[in-house]
Amino acid sequence: MRGVEKQNSELFTSCMLGAFKENMVTRSEFLDLIRTGST
Repeated sequence: MRGVEKQNSELFTSCMLGAFKENMVTRSEFLDLIRTGST
């Protein structure tokens, strides 16, 4: 049985484009903000 078919499993897909793909500092700052819920 594949992971996405198992009960209570989760699947996440991500894709980075533009500044988020090219600039690690920008990407890290953005991901930190959405993790903490800060605005």
